[in-house]
Amino acid sequence: MTTADLPPLVEYSSPAEDDIAAIRQIIADTETAYNTNDAELMTKHFACNATVVNAMGVTLSGVDEIVESTRQGLAGFLRDEHVRYDLLDVLFVRPDVALAYKGARATDAEGNLLDAEHVMKVLYVVVKEDGRWWAVARHHTLVR
Repeated sequence: MTTADLPPLVEYSSPAEDDIAAIRQIIADTETAYNTNDAELMTKHFACNATVVNAMGVTLSGVDEIVESTRQGLAGFLRDEHVRYDLLDVLFVRPDVALAYKGARATDAEGNLLDAEHVMKVLYVVVKEDGRWWAVARHHTLVR
């Protein structure tokens, strides 16, 4: 393999503390929304053309489809479920583009952990547009 054949080394940008705090808030709002069955709060950070691959592997395109699916899930089979989300890592590909990794664990209604290990990991692609961070993609992966 020659030097020309090698893939580039991508240097990640150094994050600003307020950017990390804003991304952490997206994860916190999502946890609160899940635990209170609030579909509007859960989806308020999505760009209008966002894409989600949910935990069942279904691809949802556009915020309207994401909101409707979230409403159905939170009013239906997720109604009595509770979670704790942990921001595991944030990588800033550019100052205005980041990959945020979230771990999810099941809890009881009081917030006590039912699972010691993360049962799901979630990747968010977030972009900063007009000074605000927006999720443009989210992908769930169940952990066995």
